[in-house]
Amino acid sequence: MSTRQASVERNTQETRISASLNLDGTGKSSFQTGVPFLEHMLDQVSRHGRFDISVQAQGDLDIDAHHTVEDVGIVLGQAFAEALGDKKGITRYGHAYVPLDEALSRVVIDFSGRPGLEYRVSYPRARIGSFDVDLVNEFFQGFVNASQATLHVDNLQGSNAHHIAETIFKAFGRAARMAVSLDSRVGDEVPSTKGRL
Repeated sequence: MSTRQASVERNTQETRISASLNLDGTGKSSFQTGVPFLEHMLDQVSRHGRFDISVQAQGDLDIDAHHTVEDVGIVLGQAFAEALGDKKGITRYGHAYVPLDEALSRVVIDFSGRPGLEYRVSYPRARIGSFDVDLVNEFFQGFVNASQATLHVDNLQGSNAHHIAETIFKAFGRAARMAVSLDSRVGDEVPSTKGRL
């Protein structure tokens, strides 16, 4: 049984969120956030990253989805940080290119212990259904701040906003899967010349 698991709660005046994560899962997911498009994207992360993820969220959706989406990113980032622990034996770096019809995105991640986001994505429209595309950036900013990871997200091609967002989340799942995977050549070491991450 995997010990690389975490359960995290975050309660504020804007949101109440609980999440569980198993880094060595099979891609099972369960989401109740009140934001259907976010759940669709998180399902991509779970399936393509082979992570078991559960998220329950109640947010101030009467205002908009901003706080909910951002705080789900924060809670998932906290769960990754907790599940990775001291990061001994992990690959640390991960990358993926994912196409979906005309869209192509690249995601590169480093669980470096330093938060940083480079997000270079343009969408052809402001909303996907009722979902504000600006919130994708907010999700990943919350994630990197809480997980202490460096993340580069680049959309290289695409004309359909849904396809662009989906390639990003699929690539994120694949890149994170690579980065958290255990490397037998690293053994019980931390993959850094500093001796810690």
